[in-house]
Amino acid sequence: MKIVVIGGTGLIGRKVVANLNDLGHEAAPAAPSTGVDTLTGEGLATALAGARVVVDVTNSPSFEEEAVLNFFTTSTRNLLAAEEAAGVTHHLALSIVGIDGLPDNGYFQAKVAQERLVRQGPIPYSIVRATQFFEFVKGIADTATDGDTVRVPPVFFQPMAADDVAEAVARTAAEAPLGGITEVAGPQLFRFDELLAEALRAWKDPRTVVADPHALYFGSELTERSLVPDEGRARLAATRFDDWLLHSA
Repeated sequence: MKIVVIGGTGLIGRKVVANLNDLGHEAAPAAPSTGVDTLTGEGLATALAGARVVVDVTNSPSFEEEAVLNFFTTSTRNLLAAEEAAGVTHHLALSIVGIDGLPDNGYFQAKVAQERLVRQGPIPYSIVRATQFFEFVKGIADTATDGDTVRVPPVFFQPMAADDVAEAVARTAAEAPLGGITEVAGPQLFRFDELLAEALRAWKDPRTVVADPHALYFGSELTERSLVPDEGRARLAATRFDDWLLHSA
């Protein structure tokens, strides 16, 4: 089965392509570097010819509120139209756990808009919501840094490895459309500040992590469970943070 992975040259996309090929499918990466631009529609018709499934793991090049909303809505509309013309029978979008609960987070609301278009679109669909990735922990710490101090709220945090995200996406893409949402998360529930402190120690990073209940997460004040799935709702991934951290360190 031919499966096109939009964003297939990025962190998750490369891994999804490899997983699908290992499952015996014909996985083709599509990205600006391969001549496919979802914002303009350039190259989409050619890339989707003969495809049964399209996996969308794209990310906006800008996190500015208006730009990210435009990226996800325009790209999704172009994709769905091209898929309908090509006879695609399954559209899968990678999304984020907790996006419904942070209305003041521009990125999350752009993902909400993307999901809405997918649900209302003409193609049978699956949406895979994942928690944050281990690979983003350092970037999150950098964003929350003021001088030598990292300020984050002491809320629950349940990140997962990019390898496990890709495995979940590939497995779902190879199955019948869900017509709904499935969630995946890491196997361990942490406190946000404690996980960051553990990571910085492992990386011999001298910054101090401070638990601040009012610290913002990309502009949003979090509740205790803003970033984690409801108990019992998500499929738990295999890779533990300490194992991943040992390898990364």
